[in-house]
Amino acid sequence: MQENRSFDSYFGTFPGADGIPMNKGVPAVCVPDPRAGNCIRPFHDSNDLNRGGPHGVRAAINDINDGRMDGFVASAQHGRICRDPNSPNCGGGLDVMGFHDDRELPNYWRYARDFVLQDHLFEPNASWSLPQHLFMVSEWSAWCAQIGYPMSCENELGTPDYPPDYDRRNARTHAPGRPDYAWTDLTYLLHRRHVSWAYYVMAGTEPDCANDEAACAPVAQRAKTPGIWNPLPYFDTVRRNGELGNVQDLRNFYVAARNGTLPAVVWICPSGAYSEHPPGLVSLGQAYVTGLIDAIMRGPDWKSTAILLSWDDWGGFYDHVVPPHVDENGYGLRVPGIVISPYARRGFIDHQTLSHDAYVKFIEDDFLGGERIDPRTDGRPDRRPTVRETASMLGDLRRDFDFTQAPRSPEILPGAIYWNGESAQ
Repeated sequence: MQENRSFDSYFGTFPGADGIPMNKGVPAVCVPDPRAGNCIRPFHDSNDLNRGGPHGVRAAINDINDGRMDGFVASAQHGRICRDPNSPNCGGGLDVMGFHDDRELPNYWRYARDFVLQDHLFEPNASWSLPQHLFMVSEWSAWCAQIGYPMSCENELGTPDYPPDYDRRNARTHAPGRPDYAWTDLTYLLHRRHVSWAYYVMAGTEPDCANDEAACAPVAQRAKTPGIWNPLPYFDTVRRNGELGNVQDLRNFYVAARNGTLPAVVWICPSGAYSEHPPGLVSLGQAYVTGLIDAIMRGPDWKSTAILLSWDDWGGFYDHVVPPHVDENGYGLRVPGIVISPYARRGFIDHQTLSHDAYVKFIEDDFLGGERIDPRTDGRPDRRPTVRETASMLGDLRRDFDFTQAPRSPEILPGAIYWNGESAQ
C-alpha cells in the first residue's frame, strides 16, 4: 500500500483506461481556480516532487462537490495556509491538476501493461490515511467509548483515535489504554483458521499528522511503534491472540521472500520518504516498490503469489470519476490498483467497481472459505454500518486471474532498490 495518488494523476492517460476525458488529445475538463478567476485543465507534470492537496474528510467532500468533481484547486489553495506541508490538511497548490505517465512511471506502467490495471478502484472511505489503513485490516474506522468492548464502538471517519469532541489542543496526548480498536479485524479470522500473516513496517517517519491535524513534528515509525500506517498493535484481537510479533520490521520481508517463507497473507507499509506521499519523490517510491516485487519474483513463493499494489487515498490530486455511494463512510475517491501474479491476465484492464474492500474479500475467499468480518457471524458483534465485502456493487478480484494459463515467469524490471534498515541499495 503506497500513498496519496489518484488514478488520473498516475494513469489518466493510460491507453484503454477510464482516464482524463479528452477532446482530440486535449483534456476536456477544466477545474475552477477561484483565485485567478479562471480554470485549470489537467497537465503533464514531469516533477519528481509533488505537493498535492488536502485529503481529509472535508477535502473529500469539497473535491467531489456533489458529483461535479471540481473542488481540487480550491481545496489545494486553501490548504497552502498550513504550516506543515506533510499534513493531510495541507497542499502545495496547482500540481493537484498534474498527471504523470510512463516517462515518470516506467515500471508502474510496465506492470499495468503486462499484468492487470484496475481503473475503477476506490478508497473504501472518503478520508485520510489512518481510517483507510483501519479499513484495510478491519473494514471499519471507529471510536470505542469503552476499552475492550466492541459494541461500544461508534463509526468515526475522521478521528478514530479520539472521541468526536476531543480537544484539538491536546490531540497528541492519548489517555491510558488509547487508542483502543476493540472491533473485529481480519487477523482475528485468520488466527482462528490458523492462517499465517505478517504486517511488515519500514522504519522511518510518518508524513501525515495524527488525526488529520494541521501541523505536527515528524513522528517516528517502526514495527514496535503503532501509528497511522501501523494500526494492528492497537487492536484488542492482535494483543489477545498473542500476535504482536507478526508486526515486523521490513528487513524480515526480504529474508522471507528469499527463503520462500512468506506468510499466507502479507501487508507492507512504507515510511514517508518511500511512500510517494507528497513531498516524497515519485521515483524513490517506484524504485522501492519495484524492489519489493523483484524480491518476491526472485523467490520460491512467486509461483503461488498474488501481489495487490495500490495507493491509500487520492492525496488531493484530481480525478474525474464520481465515487459510488455505499454507506456513510464512502466510497472515497478513485486510486490506482495493479494486480501482479503468475496467473494474472496479461494486459487486462479491470473495469469492475472495486474498493480495497475487494482485497479483503479476496483474502477471505482464498483462505477463509468466504467467511466475512460480519458481526452477525464472527462471534464479536460490533456496530459497523455495513459488511463491506458483501456490497452488491463490489466486484470480484478473481476476474483478474486466469488459472488455466501456464504460470508466467518473473518480470524483473530495472531501477529496483532494496531497503536494509539504514538506506536504500
